[in-house]
Amino acid sequence: MPQIVLVHPQIPPNTGNIARTCAATGTPLHLVGPLGFEISDRQLKRAGLDYWPYVKLQYHETLEAFQEYHQKQGGRWVGFSTTGTENYIKFQYQSDDWLLFGSETAGLPPETLKACDSKVYIPMAQKGVRSLNLSVSVAIGLFEAQRQLGYLET
Repeated sequence: MPQIVLVHPQIPPNTGNIARTCAATGTPLHLVGPLGFEISDRQLKRAGLDYWPYVKLQYHETLEAFQEYHQKQGGRWVGFSTTGTENYIKFQYQSDDWLLFGSETAGLPPETLKACDSKVYIPMAQKGVRSLNLSVSVAIGLFEAQRQLGYLET
């Protein structure tokens, strides 16, 4: 099953909403620090409602710590970015993919994006809109990956 990775998230309600999506889909969620908030943040907990016991959450203090963890697990890094080169719908997902998303203000750090095996984007009709909300982007990417892999047929 694909896993969600948030690299340096900054806004607690976004991360809480993403945690709720991960709980609903049974998707592991990885937070890579430094974070823009404390894990105990009230807004984070509130956005995740009472679903936190269902979240398969792992916190990695640094990108290096996450990279070490990933190397033991295997799988591709699929970076979501407004500068991606492949449309997220046309991209062929694999069950061991790691879907990486950057912070709300800066996206994925350049060195992280460079390390990705693939870089995908979510197309937008209005060229003046720079990006979508992080929690919306994660839901769009995750559900497309799960649709392609047949996880939504239950």
